[in-house]
Amino acid sequence: MRKISVAALVTAVTTALLTAPGLSTAEEEAPPPDSEFQKVVLDDTPGEPMDLAVLPDGRVLHTTRPGEVRMHVPDTGRNIVAADLDVYEHDEEGLQSIAIDPGFNGTTNRWVYLYYSPPLDTPEDDPSTPDVNEGDAPEVGTPEDFAPFEGEIRLSRFQLDGNTLDLSSEQQIIEVPVDRGICCHVGGDIEFDSDGNLYLATGDDSNPFSSDGYTPIDEREDRNPAFDAQRASANTNDLRGKVLRIKVGDDGSYTIPEGNLFEQGTAKTRPEIYLMGLRNPFRIAVDPHTDALYVADYSPDAAVADPDRGPQGTGKWFAATEPGNWGWPYCATAELPYVDYDFATGESGETFDCAAPVNESPRNTGLTELPPVEQPQLWYDYEESEQFPELGTGGIGPMAGPVYDFDPKNLVGRAPVAWPKHYDGLPLFYEWTRDYIKGLHLDESGALTGIEDVVSSTPLSAPMAMEFGPNGALYMLEYGKGYFGELPEASLSRIDYIGPNGNHSPEAKATADVDNGEAPLTVSFSSEGTKDADGDQLRYAWDFNADGKVDSREPNPTHTYTENGAYNASLQVTDVGGKHRGKTGVAEVPIVVGNEAPEVEFVTPVEGQEFSFGDVVQYEVSVTDDQPVDCSQVEVTYILGHDDHGHPQTTSYGCSGSIRTTVPDGHDPEHDNLYGVFDASYSDPGEDGLPSLSGSDRVVLEPVQ
Repeated sequence: MRKISVAALVTAVTTALLTAPGLSTAEEEAPPPDSEFQKVVLDDTPGEPMDLAVLPDGRVLHTTRPGEVRMHVPDTGRNIVAADLDVYEHDEEGLQSIAIDPGFNGTTNRWVYLYYSPPLDTPEDDPSTPDVNEGDAPEVGTPEDFAPFEGEIRLSRFQLDGNTLDLSSEQQIIEVPVDRGICCHVGGDIEFDSDGNLYLATGDDSNPFSSDGYTPIDEREDRNPAFDAQRASANTNDLRGKVLRIKVGDDGSYTIPEGNLFEQGTAKTRPEIYLMGLRNPFRIAVDPHTDALYVADYSPDAAVADPDRGPQGTGKWFAATEPGNWGWPYCATAELPYVDYDFATGESGETFDCAAPVNESPRNTGLTELPPVEQPQLWYDYEESEQFPELGTGGIGPMAGPVYDFDPKNLVGRAPVAWPKHYDGLPLFYEWTRDYIKGLHLDESGALTGIEDVVSSTPLSAPMAMEFGPNGALYMLEYGKGYFGELPEASLSRIDYIGPNGNHSPEAKATADVDNGEAPLTVSFSSEGTKDADGDQLRYAWDFNADGKVDSREPNPTHTYTENGAYNASLQVTDVGGKHRGKTGVAEVPIVVGNEAPEVEFVTPVEGQEFSFGDVVQYEVSVTDDQPVDCSQVEVTYILGHDDHGHPQTTSYGCSGSIRTTVPDGHDPEHDNLYGVFDASYSDPGEDGLPSLSGSDRVVLEPVQ
């Protein structure tokens, strides 16, 4: 018998798949129907999800803002905590982005990158002074008043040891300055190009709520620096409101690659800067085919254009193949300039020159004359765009999605999930507020030539992060609709391509009538909601204590836990009927025996209570628990609710106190669907090695004129 090499076999099978009926070149040009895709939920309790990264072996890491790095293990379907960082959490800070080193191999290279806010010695609220929040930076004052709130957001990398991120292995790479104790735009994103250069996107760290929805350029001497974005995005000597580009060395230090915006050694500049003039570039992506950098940037919230102030809210997406200035806070695009505005007198001045912007802010430590503003390939506001009607209408939450790198080897196997060749090289664009994914077609010059729907019938809820895995499937985090915390619609999922005759993975659902209490604890489990889209017969396998053994094959079993401990019960369902068999779905239910979750409830304020923005609201929180309650650990956060999302403004500590609500300039409470949201949470300390358990409550206050 003639021997055939594995490589030859793979080539032969791949060729057959690509030339099989129904896969002609002409038909590849049309996108496959949505019915040939399946969304598979991997974790429906992902915390407050921020960013994800897929390891070469298929494990998935994702971050939560309060500091957890979580891992999905596909072999078992389980979700575990790989690390828990201590982070500063005022307003939007915390643990942000995560990325895998491009040379990661699990042995000699095990580096995982995190962008996070270390606690430092930043002031925090003192629960013993309920009428004062020491954790809020003053809006007016002197440099001495603002100095204690000068902090940093840190990019570091850590070694992954098995399923645990070793926090002691930290190599600190770079720190981005930040003005703490006041909102907003401190997120970041991490990407690598084919040369191993690291790109870090940073927000402008500026408060958007006192600028009437236009550009925050308040130069008054006694104002908190956070009200002047010129100190950040338009400052050539500052790392905020930028995309940085560096090369990390073996010891965690970095060098500057050639081709950044300013040559190393140029006075009043930072050589790390690749792109400047950005407001909130929350998601970036590098094209693996061309190394083009795709950037999406958020806009302020002005509902309409004002000739005395500037354009209405305008989001944008662009492809950067060379360094440049993208205009903020002087221009929304090269063709949409803002108007200079004196916050002291309330008078408007000249329109900014996007061809030759000048930074004359007294807080500017960089160059005065700035590079000309570049024009993006895509831009849009709240209404239907004349240029890009495919984007629809609604909020403005642009996200630069990944670019698919088709590998025909991923088509070989029993049940491939890789996306088809149609998507090869297609940049994805997704919208956090409008809940869709689009594919952006570019010509050789980089011009946008078309926009197509991508899995448009797949339900999405505030898509937060996306990345193609090594298996060719699209992995996704959804934040959910609501305010800061773990929301009901939040999830980690995978979108598979299963083809016209493919087998769907069954969807497992697992719940319990109780998930904490004293031993012996009898728990009734339920698989209600479990289903298979193909109607295949399902086999159930419950593992009550995560020892890898099947404890029950009943759909709805009961189990009694006799010993204290933390258990992660799981249900695995496998399709055993139909044309294709063997696909599984997994769901988990955490059970804690020996500790009871605290009950948290607002006494005041109450749901629907009326208030006016700017009011001081008194609060009282009731907490009951099986352990002594420490009121100093009760957190009460005020969130400015806007439509179905929110911006946390401040956090106080204590069972009682007061919070001054913020005045949302640039919004009309009568028409903009604004709310005042108060969120209370408390975590007990746990005992005898048992994990801490948490409780929370939330009330939404209604604004009145």
